[in-house]
Amino acid sequence: MTLLNLTVGEILEKQVNSYPHHEAIVYPELSLRKTYQEFDEMVNMAAKGFMALGIEKGENVAIWADNKPEWITSQFATGKMGAVLVTVNTNYQAKELEYLLKQSDSTTLILAESFKGTSYIDILKQICPEFEQAEKGNLKSETFPHLKNIIVLSDDDYANAYTWDEVMEEGNSVSDDELKQRKQSLDPHDAINMQYTSGTTGFPKGVMLSHHNIVNNGNQIADCMKLTHEDRLCIPVPFFHCFGCVLGILTAVSKGTTMVLLEQFDPEKVMKAVSDEKCTGLHGVPTMFIAELNHPNFSTYDFSHLRTGIMAGSTCPIEVMNDVMNKMGASEITIAYGQTESSPVITQTRTTDPAEVKATTVGKIHPNVEVKIIKPGTEEEQIPGAPGELCTRGYHVMKGYYNNQEATDVVIDSDGWLHTGDLAVMDKHGYIQITGRMKDMIIRGGENIYPREIEEFLYQYPDVLDVQVVGVPDKKYGEELMAWIILKDQANATEEAVRAFCEGNISRHKIPKYIKFTDEYPMTASGKVQKFKLREESIAEVRA
Repeated sequence: MTLLNLTVGEILEKQVNSYPHHEAIVYPELSLRKTYQEFDEMVNMAAKGFMALGIEKGENVAIWADNKPEWITSQFATGKMGAVLVTVNTNYQAKELEYLLKQSDSTTLILAESFKGTSYIDILKQICPEFEQAEKGNLKSETFPHLKNIIVLSDDDYANAYTWDEVMEEGNSVSDDELKQRKQSLDPHDAINMQYTSGTTGFPKGVMLSHHNIVNNGNQIADCMKLTHEDRLCIPVPFFHCFGCVLGILTAVSKGTTMVLLEQFDPEKVMKAVSDEKCTGLHGVPTMFIAELNHPNFSTYDFSHLRTGIMAGSTCPIEVMNDVMNKMGASEITIAYGQTESSPVITQTRTTDPAEVKATTVGKIHPNVEVKIIKPGTEEEQIPGAPGELCTRGYHVMKGYYNNQEATDVVIDSDGWLHTGDLAVMDKHGYIQITGRMKDMIIRGGENIYPREIEEFLYQYPDVLDVQVVGVPDKKYGEELMAWIILKDQANATEEAVRAFCEGNISRHKIPKYIKFTDEYPMTASGKVQKFKLREESIAEVRA
């Protein structure tokens, strides 16, 4: 398959030329509908507005908001005028935002007023007191010497910040010809998107992705899903994460697909959108699909048009996969695997793969992508069926971590291979299983234990809704296993019953010594379980 040589702006314009009157974005909650042509006109005005504010090609523009229409507009507007969109986790608090704005050298911050009861404006005032007395477009801050523009997504006027309407109005002062010249100056290999790694393992790093990285990744994801302009894809996952802005937005736009968008995930709103808008595709992490399938009103919604979608973020239990394919009707759902550093998708199941393959593997390698499985700590390639670290090379590998060459050199070797830190097995047919993170691997009495294997086994226990296994220090064996279990509604399993289920079915050394029941896990805003936090809680529990 030939790679595309297009910018983020050009992939949108390609669909505008092909399907100008086809719906591009639909926000059911906001009663907002825009065709590809109408959406492109909004994008052009925003791009000119950014230029009018003095934002230059290559400058970093941070956006801190949930899935608002202005978010997706900004993604393509920066894609046309050449600023790098820095995506900010919606769950960030003061210290995290301060770190990101400093580390990224962002010159502009676009922000919502609040999110889930947290005032973003108050947080900004806390870390940047100069904001209160600032002139629009002329913020002067000791802490953030690069930061000049604040854009608030609000209907209210701000004396010290631009509103979105003002940015759009400013766009009238820049000619179409000036925007055209800016677009022509862009190179598909320029960085255009910067995402901070989600923090499942600690301190975030700014992953620099080019137009070439994410446009091609989105296009290849769409091909694996057999997506066309006739599809309608529901995207309830956060835009700030690769799942939203690449697997969702760019995947859809690469084929002229209609995007049905939700500002925040809510299982019933997702089901209503899928039903009302006759969606053919739905994205989500397994916990989202579990919430939808177990919702008391599930049976009242129409899933008859659902065909495909993506489940990613973690491996899906076979029971959940069967329910998504049969009860929801998404028989062609796909599983995608990768990481932000790889734009993000490396492997994906195909629409025709059976449920068992989708539940137990992450599919096969994408076109134009290389993968090898190596013995951890060496360059020695493993034989099929032997576990090792998954490494990948190709068009999709990031340009590097922003202002952090040392960290870049740790993960990308001199031959261009990205070392993912994920443990994997590739079978003789090319299907890949992710068996865990190198950092998650538990070594008990010299035996390597992969949490995923234990989790997959415990999912088979009828009362278990979700399970996470982590290692805790142990004087005798070095490490022991601790299982955190979320039970299904009305279930009342005991530790003894779970252990009895394990006896005789898995090796004794793999039976968790500690079992804790919980209602929820510490999560990132993109729906990933933060195992490092779970491990911290586990250690505290064991020591108590």
